[in-house]
Amino acid sequence: MTHSLTFDAISEATPGPKWAARWARSWPAYEAWFTARGGDNGPDRAACEAALKQHMPELVPVHAKLTALAGGSDRAARFLSTWCPPSYLGGCSLAVATSDDDIRLVRNYDLSPDLNEGLLLHSAWTGRRVMGMVEFLWGLSDGINDAGLSIALAYGGRQETGRGFGITTILRYVLETCETVPQALRVLQRVPSHMPYNVVVADASGAGASVEMYAGGGAKVQPRLVATNHQTDGSTPDRGSFTRTFERSKHLVSVLSEGVTPSALASQFTQAPLKQDRYAEGFGTLFTAEYEPKRRKMTLHWDDEVWPQSIDAFEEGTRQVTYGSAPSSVAAEGDIDWAQIGLDYAAGRGVDWRRFVPAGVDVA
Repeated sequence: MTHSLTFDAISEATPGPKWAARWARSWPAYEAWFTARGGDNGPDRAACEAALKQHMPELVPVHAKLTALAGGSDRAARFLSTWCPPSYLGGCSLAVATSDDDIRLVRNYDLSPDLNEGLLLHSAWTGRRVMGMVEFLWGLSDGINDAGLSIALAYGGRQETGRGFGITTILRYVLETCETVPQALRVLQRVPSHMPYNVVVADASGAGASVEMYAGGGAKVQPRLVATNHQTDGSTPDRGSFTRTFERSKHLVSVLSEGVTPSALASQFTQAPLKQDRYAEGFGTLFTAEYEPKRRKMTLHWDDEVWPQSIDAFEEGTRQVTYGSAPSSVAAEGDIDWAQIGLDYAAGRGVDWRRFVPAGVDVA
């Protein structure tokens, strides 16, 4: 059994029919997740909109436009605000490499192919051009803006939650309002995240930073320009051995210490131990994103293909990516409840493949 994911590159300067089409396609799955994870028990619409106005006022008009395009319901407005959302998980490895004349930010996005939107969006929602990989229909897991500021996130390793925003909305806000690493750090320290996350940023001046963000607010700059799925506060990461977070972090620190050139950094992410291939277990590398702040460019990498894009010369298009096979003993793809797998992963549970093994097959 193999998995596949379609990646779409879309350009729409202001929220309009292209975004509305993505909403119509993706909202049923998100709504099922939102209600199943207790989203309706969270803050009401007024509280969500008030929080957005308090912490990220520049995004209030954008949120209003998106909510209108989504039909205007209270549930849509609350979901899109990402204020105190249900908890969720992820993987990812991040690093920044610098030299006298270059800087690159590279990330691996690790998750199940069934749990990613596969959307690269180029927009100018607040007047500033931004392009990045979309999460939760308008947030970003990583991206770059027309000043060259680049940013990416990694799950912080714990299911702890607090009063704050979904991290992907915070990353969107950084790229909509900031131009430099110091400006981005001020936002990351000011705007509360609802869960622990690790974030790396880089800008066109050659500056870079790695930040640990904590549930309910607070952020701490780290000494090394790397991040995986644990933090340095003494906490124990969920599923640390499964995600191999310490192994990946150690490797990245070694690579940077050995003086890898910025242009060679991405090649490290396309091979073990950074690249993950356990797609059937909900933890595989879906893409490697390489950001070039000085050139305002990015490149998506897969095994046999690269897809370069530029803030100044963005091209719409589609790529179909096929990922590795699952263990031969599991059932056919049509017999697997992928929705349940997604709920298991979101709840921090491992996927028990024995539920999907045909009768009589020994997997002990």
